[in-house]
Amino acid sequence: VQLQASGGGLVQAGGSLRLSCVVSRNIFSLNTREWYRQAPGKQRELVAAIIPGGNRNYADSVKGRFTISRDIAKNTVNLQMDNLKPEDTGTYYCHVRSWGNEDSWGQGTLVTVSS
Repeated sequence: VQLQASGGGLVQAGGSLRLSCVVSRNIFSLNTREWYRQAPGKQRELVAAIIPGGNRNYADSVKGRFTISRDIAKNTVNLQMDNLKPEDTGTYYCHVRSWGNEDSWGQGTLVTVSS
């Protein structure tokens, strides 16, 4: 599965960005669709996920500010990020897992939030 992430950039604190991940396979064929991020000097962490059944899970640090969604027609997994904070700075990666447990990662898109 090929993933192409986009939408990162530089934004002031309190601003918004929308990340998009184009998936080369029908997203219905996927078990899990997720967004991770990695801040400089830190481990990669899970930010948001759409799990089997369609439920959404979020890291506590982004609850109420980030929204993960899927666009079936465009085969994308999106992350709407509102009220951004400097601590949201990092490289964001989309990740999917197939029902055969095949993991695929996007190339990452950089988000920088200035104070």
